[in-house]
Amino acid sequence: MLVTRPAHQAEQLCEMIEQAHGRPVRFPAMEILGPADKHATRRQLDTARHADLLIFVSANAVQYAFPLLPDQLPFDIDVAAVGNATARALADVGLDPTLVPQRMDSEGLLALPALRAVQGKRAIVLRGNGGRELLAETLRERGAEVMQVEVYRRSLPDRPAAVANLISHWLRLVQVVTASSNAILDNLFTLLGDDGAELLRDTPLVVVSQRMAEHATTRGCRHVHVASAATDAEVLAALCEVNEDVA
Repeated sequence: MLVTRPAHQAEQLCEMIEQAHGRPVRFPAMEILGPADKHATRRQLDTARHADLLIFVSANAVQYAFPLLPDQLPFDIDVAAVGNATARALADVGLDPTLVPQRMDSEGLLALPALRAVQGKRAIVLRGNGGRELLAETLRERGAEVMQVEVYRRSLPDRPAAVANLISHWLRLVQVVTASSNAILDNLFTLLGDDGAELLRDTPLVVVSQRMAEHATTRGCRHVHVASAATDAEVLAALCEVNEDVA
């Protein structure tokens, strides 16, 4: 089972696959780096002293933004997390996530009553480079003053030897592929190139949202399965179900 998450986020899922008697193949299709200019990012985040709402789009955003945030935040500031993993990351650093949707994506956040009534409020969206514009655009349409701050960078790994080895042993090593974001799936296609793209398209793929499934279909993937949630447990459940069908 090919696990394509960034290395620092993949280990728990890999351990769960092993406990379920599966064989995880660790192949990070994305690297996460801090901001290119920490001082400039810190100056941007200093405006959080006067914000009404902080929105963290991922656990990565928490990891890289928290050390750069001002020591004192408004006592009544709302802190939004896009999902449970982000909420846990916030709790781990001592920030209380006050807004967490049941549907773990931008659409879920925007459906919350607190994010519908944002006229005149100042919001900061903490995200990576190349993220979706839906949150900022919708909040602005609803009357909020929005600043987006890129607190981390997504990067394409440079691993030509690992890629060549994976492609040459694909049929033996990979029965199912996992991808937790469109960016990771796109990176995987880029890394595999023409030699490996058709192998990927013909291998069962587990994704974490219907939006991802639609994107995977446009990339030519023929056997796309959607986990019922983005949690490791639900991804594992989907992997087990697909693996039974493959076997």
